[in-house]
Amino acid sequence: MWQALGGLLPIAAAVAISTVPITVTILILLSPNRNRAALTFLVGWVIGVAAVIILSALGASALPEPPRRGPDTTTAVLLMMVGAALIVLGVVNLRRGSRTERTGLPRWLSTVGSFGPLVSFAVAVVLDFRPKGLLLGIAAGLALHAASVEAGEAAVLIGLYTVIATSTVVVPIAASFIAPRRMEPKLIAARDWMAHNGRTLTLLMMLMIGVVILGAGLTYL
Repeated sequence: MWQALGGLLPIAAAVAISTVPITVTILILLSPNRNRAALTFLVGWVIGVAAVIILSALGASALPEPPRRGPDTTTAVLLMMVGAALIVLGVVNLRRGSRTERTGLPRWLSTVGSFGPLVSFAVAVVLDFRPKGLLLGIAAGLALHAASVEAGEAAVLIGLYTVIATSTVVVPIAASFIAPRRMEPKLIAARDWMAHNGRTLTLLMMLMIGVVILGAGLTYL
């Protein structure tokens, strides 16, 4: 179990620091629709994160059982492929760039303030199934498979993973409902910082976690 937890923690942290859902959360909380959209976005995000790792774990369970001794070639190759894909995706995103408004945010984010409850829920779930989210989920599923954990342990680990991965959305939403006036200037400062630094942070995190997963794959050889 501890082996699986060690493999899941950096992946959960990478999901938590994903800048797009954090930015969407901030923009929703600063919008007039905050009371209608924030909770459904939160629910959609939690469900999506949990769904990705559960589906990935179920898919990984179809792989051959890892040997008790000797290299686990299948897991090693798949993890290295995921790590390499994250690195490539990060480099491609850097080169491709994105069209931004004067705020420095991607154009589609300018519509977040108008999101209603159902749209917020749907957007949250869709964000979990972006290429980056799927790759991280696959890596998490492979980590569970490689550790050969029991069903009960897997449920606990998936729960911990979900809590950590969604914490950066859960905490600001909860804090904003508890103390909205105190949170508003902090949210504005966070929005401005993300507008100028979010893209760089995303790139660095994708490269770092890609290298970590690639290295994790090598340990199974």
